[in-house]
Amino acid sequence: MSHNKTILTLNSGSSSIKFALFNEASASERLLSGLVEYQSGGAVLTTRTPDGVSKRVVIESGRDAGNAHGQMIRHVLNFIESHENGAHVAAVGHRVLHSGPYFDGPARIDKDVIDQLEALIPLGPLHQPPCVAPIKLLSIRKPDLLQVACFDTSFHRTIPAVRTRLPLPAELVEGGARVYGFHGLSYDFIASELEARFPAIAHKRVLVAHIGNGASLCALMNGRSIATTMGLTVLDGLMMGTRCGTIDPGAILYLLQQKNMSPKEVQDTLYYKSGLRGVSGVSSDMRILRENDADENVQLALDMFVERFVQQAGGLVAQMGGVDAIVFTGGIGQHDAAFRRAVCHRFKWLDVQLCEDANLAGGPTISQRSGRVTVLVMPADEETTIFRQTKKIMEGSYRS
Repeated sequence: MSHNKTILTLNSGSSSIKFALFNEASASERLLSGLVEYQSGGAVLTTRTPDGVSKRVVIESGRDAGNAHGQMIRHVLNFIESHENGAHVAAVGHRVLHSGPYFDGPARIDKDVIDQLEALIPLGPLHQPPCVAPIKLLSIRKPDLLQVACFDTSFHRTIPAVRTRLPLPAELVEGGARVYGFHGLSYDFIASELEARFPAIAHKRVLVAHIGNGASLCALMNGRSIATTMGLTVLDGLMMGTRCGTIDPGAILYLLQQKNMSPKEVQDTLYYKSGLRGVSGVSSDMRILRENDADENVQLALDMFVERFVQQAGGLVAQMGGVDAIVFTGGIGQHDAAFRRAVCHRFKWLDVQLCEDANLAGGPTISQRSGRVTVLVMPADEETTIFRQTKKIMEGSYRS
């Protein structure tokens, strides 16, 4: 049995943990990917090998998912440790939502870093705790294991202050309240893929659209983020699956003052009951909405999804002074041809010319050569970014 050194990547949500195992020597050698999630029947482990073989098994039945992180991370570790390759995990890289004002790149985790990550929970009350929980559990279970925090915000550290300052009194933004931007691990990967596969585009003006249940846009110039649609929190920007996106702040006051909602009720509404789900009254799942598009409210939700994309994408194009390429990524961006078609149709004024056959086939290039703007479809691969950043910390390439 071989004992190759590996790097484990973890992406932890409220009731699931995605993981991937890489050979330490190369990001191209992914040994397996997996997901542990709690469903009605208990904990389910799904794994996929590089040759596409998937396995799904119930590994724990009947447990409440309310405080499941301890069990989920144990399931991941037990699976990795019993993996047939006999792999030795040399380091673990974690996707962490928020870096706050503390970190401008990946960080080697110690007690002080954990304290800083927990101090950022008010900036990401629903998403930061699930990121921190596996870190704390691993620090207890395997105190000598190198852990690295890889942040969804730090890619946007290159955005100028004129776009990150909140227009509030200075005393109210002390302590780190500002525009941060998110989906940075995805955008980092796209920037590296453009450099490797489309070098003629990589240093031009690129609009990247990470469109999934969470959604945002990023303006890249010379491969660096210069503007994005999410702000202090993941609520801002585009309309999303269950999140409202940009909304008149007076609407929040309306909910509090006129509807007599509590802050917790407002929070739950904005994060979980709005967006596609709220407008359609049916679902946040684009596939289900496509099947029910004869419904008037469903069609309105789909139209608004495109409308708000076009509105905010136009703003980023203006900030770049034009656009040379558009990249669609994320679950909807990668898989929903109808959404891409609708958006590209609205951008004909930019000389975006869609190739319908290529669009239906999913790309990678879905624009016609006669158009001035190149349009691409690229899969998001946050795990590879986490691997690369973790390896740099291991090698001392990043200050940590």
